[in-house]
Amino acid sequence: MAARPVSRMLQRVLRSGLRSCSSGAPVTQHRPGEPLQTAAEELSRRRQFLREHAAPFSAFLTDSFGRQHSYLRISLTEKCNLRCQYCMPEEGVPLTPKADLLTTEEILTLARLFVREGIDKIRLTGGEPLIRPDVVDIVARLHQLEGLRTIGITTNGINLARLLPQLQKAGLSAINISLDTLVPAKFEFIVRRKGFHKVMEGIHKAIELGYSPVKVNCVVMRGLNEDELLDFVALTEGLPLDVRFIEYMPFDGNRWNFKKMVSYKEMLDTLRQQWPELEKLPEEESSTAKAFKIPGFRGQLSFITSMSEHFCGTCNRLRITADGNLKVCLFGNSEVSLRDHLRAGASEEELRRVIGAAVGRKKRQHAGMFSIAQMKNRPMILIEFLLLLQDSPPAIPSIFSQDPFRVQGIRHRVSFSNQKATLWEGGWFPRTPLLAQWRLRSSCPQRHYSSHLDSDANPKCLSAVAQAPATPSGPLPTADQLTHVDREGRAAMVDVGGKPDTERVAVASAVVLLGSTAFKLVQENQLKKGDALAVAQLAGVQAAKLTSQLIPLCHHVALSHVQVWLELDATRHAVGIRASCQARGPTGVEMEALTAAAVAALTVYDMCKAVSRDIVLGEIKLLSKTGGQRGDFQRT
Repeated sequence: MAARPVSRMLQRVLRSGLRSCSSGAPVTQHRPGEPLQTAAEELSRRRQFLREHAAPFSAFLTDSFGRQHSYLRISLTEKCNLRCQYCMPEEGVPLTPKADLLTTEEILTLARLFVREGIDKIRLTGGEPLIRPDVVDIVARLHQLEGLRTIGITTNGINLARLLPQLQKAGLSAINISLDTLVPAKFEFIVRRKGFHKVMEGIHKAIELGYSPVKVNCVVMRGLNEDELLDFVALTEGLPLDVRFIEYMPFDGNRWNFKKMVSYKEMLDTLRQQWPELEKLPEEESSTAKAFKIPGFRGQLSFITSMSEHFCGTCNRLRITADGNLKVCLFGNSEVSLRDHLRAGASEEELRRVIGAAVGRKKRQHAGMFSIAQMKNRPMILIEFLLLLQDSPPAIPSIFSQDPFRVQGIRHRVSFSNQKATLWEGGWFPRTPLLAQWRLRSSCPQRHYSSHLDSDANPKCLSAVAQAPATPSGPLPTADQLTHVDREGRAAMVDVGGKPDTERVAVASAVVLLGSTAFKLVQENQLKKGDALAVAQLAGVQAAKLTSQLIPLCHHVALSHVQVWLELDATRHAVGIRASCQARGPTGVEMEALTAAAVAALTVYDMCKAVSRDIVLGEIKLLSKTGGQRGDFQRT
């Protein structure tokens, strides 16, 4: 199909007071004394012109069900500067050799061809697209293509604040930022890297430069971040954000589990309880999002319902992977290599036929959530970067009082008495996570971390490690036989159905002997993996809740409270760990407390093992328990 003759037509109709922009849309020259148009006004005029002068749509990009594909997503790289637990292992994933990736010229050649055929929106993805050195140049050259209305980018936000001014000048018109939590410690735990404040700075910069809305993508997964739904929505009250909640989707290697998915309707019900006035907005043509708005709020929220209510019938998207494969469906495993055809010298007409054949084979809809989970498909990092959760922990409680945007309405679950934030001038973002503070004891600087603040805690630290009880309560009555073995010697779970519910509390401890080198790095929070104490604390809390899944004959206990403390011991170059669990029920919580302490210790080892393998885990023991028929226990 020939290129649309927009520029030739303009040459005949434009007057001397106009010049032509790269898309063929007229751009008014500024005359002295007249006010300058804003970039948003100019972009709006350009889009309106292109709508009015659009050429007939290409048959090559129309499938057998009549869907016209006008939106192309191009992956610029498979690499990423984060190591998200749900996206790839800590050491990364096998990457395609550089020689097999699309070059800049190949990307632009394919983009030019697709735009000529009717693509009017291109989104650059990854991996992380902003780590590609020539990303600004690519945006600038895409901006020169006639007929291209929108150039967007999806980013993790780490490099956004630094590059966005250049990208805006180059022609970037839309931004999606992936952010799954507003809790700095949880962010660092998830991505295995520091950078929460950089993402916040990127969002701030996008708003400052006039992008509206700034889209924030949040993949919601049960047990990880569904408790932050209201916090994310509260941000839209004063900020021009479109917070987009994405249903967790299955990809190769992410061990998708239906129970981890929080459906659109469940999320909507949660939000309506807080904001019953929530109103649905009209859906745009070919939109993947169901948009809502709270009256009086500046921004809006959306749901991407890929799993519970697919939008295949209006899908207008195609994808090109970093190695040059065309995917007509995100969930499909069918791909065709455009790179190979390019390098074999295929003409534009031959490429059109290849593309048209692939589009023509596109199915009416994807296979459905349960069938998709069984299909072989690329890991998401090798398609494009989206924070889709892998085998993430089932429960991370919201134990941190953080308000990174300083927006009223965010619900604080625990109030930290000595929280101090360093804010940007005129901004609303903390520079560093407020998870571990320093205090002096015996002239030795020590870092402390706790999941809970006692009212009598030292005001110079988050929490002091609780002192062991001084007085024992007497010997613990013991049974005359093992309770988890039946009469024939086989393992069996104890029947607690007839036991009364009582208040149960247990405290356990562990010690990790680090050695001087690792200890100093932990003390100064200089480990490359991040804050060992913060990550270990989260791991301990999660482990307590997972005990029945780890220890075969343990009953599941609905814990009402979990606390994990970590404290550095400079005299032994050690980390002291103490875990407390509480529940009301027919069985004790000793195993939960012991599991929390042991897993917290293992996590400290994992965080420090690159520095030293001469690390010793020990002294894992029960310190006390209360409740139950056999009485209380306290270790002297």
